[in-house]
Amino acid sequence: MTIAERGCATSLTERRPAVSADRLIAELVPPPRFAHARFSTYLPDPAEPSQTAARDLLAERARGWSAGNGQGRDKSGRRGLLRRSGGASAKTGGGVYLDGGYGVGKTHLLASLWHETEGPKVYGTFVEYTNLVGALGFGPTVAHLATQRLVCIDEFELDDPGDTVLVSTLLTRLAEAGVQLAATSNTLPDQLGEGRFAAADFLREIQGLAARFTAVRIEGKDYRRRDGASAPDPLGDQVVRGYSEQTDGDGRFLDDFDALVKHLSTLHPSRYGALLDGVSSLGLLDVGPIEDQNAALRFVVFVDRLYDRSIPVLASGVAADRLFNPELLAGGYRKKYLRAISRLISLTKSGAALAERG
Repeated sequence: MTIAERGCATSLTERRPAVSADRLIAELVPPPRFAHARFSTYLPDPAEPSQTAARDLLAERARGWSAGNGQGRDKSGRRGLLRRSGGASAKTGGGVYLDGGYGVGKTHLLASLWHETEGPKVYGTFVEYTNLVGALGFGPTVAHLATQRLVCIDEFELDDPGDTVLVSTLLTRLAEAGVQLAATSNTLPDQLGEGRFAAADFLREIQGLAARFTAVRIEGKDYRRRDGASAPDPLGDQVVRGYSEQTDGDGRFLDDFDALVKHLSTLHPSRYGALLDGVSSLGLLDVGPIEDQNAALRFVVFVDRLYDRSIPVLASGVAADRLFNPELLAGGYRKKYLRAISRLISLTKSGAALAERG
């Protein structure tokens, strides 16, 4: 019997949200966690000069782009900032591509760039842009994005051949319209697709994407784990229930882990954000290693939406660093899984603190 059937707590499995195209467009802004991100609030690791250098470069770009100083304008006067420029960027494109491991502050820097560049502008994850194409169609999506001064793309990923061609074409159209592009990823532009599909078949598209960006490498350790702390021990079932069931419309939700994973398979990932509307905390019972890759990738997206909204997670079962089995962690999506683990460790630490306070 599920939690929903027992009627003792509010469950995400009871929800089947619908998401309109208007909402997808309206949500093309930095997520709540990064609503106040600025270059001044980015705290680079003193031991990693590449972090300071990346911050300073993006701050300079924000000032230049906002000033409309004519850099990269084509003959029509449009902002052609993806054109090649002189100096250090002569062999690369004018778009900015932040590459580095998870937890070095790439999203913070990208959100800061968005906040400190004059609009019109949009910000979204790679998945959110592909979802937008699915909702609006390719032509209307290009027409909308081409009106922007800046398009920011977080967690730039090419997980299948269809997305490779789609994004390559989309960026080409935006570049022709003079749109400024900035992106983050855990993989360098000319390595997108490695270990995921037969990249050689799409090498031309991948190389074309790489040519549109100036790659900025950011080194460093995961800031969420700089103190060396590991994943918190799982909570007991009674602790998770005790906190989550003390709800009176305050947004505490409770789900059986396996039931939630199954429920996610019935929803398009574009709905995961709406699934979390009004959720202040999430209790998960009997968390266990995910074996299936499709289920694991869906849960990665779900964790991203939890993290975007800073929703504490109270979990029993296995610790967050045991969520994905060794076979998955050894595959082509390793960096995705490690990012999700890092973020889930942060959220379960917040959840454990809630449980301790009662």
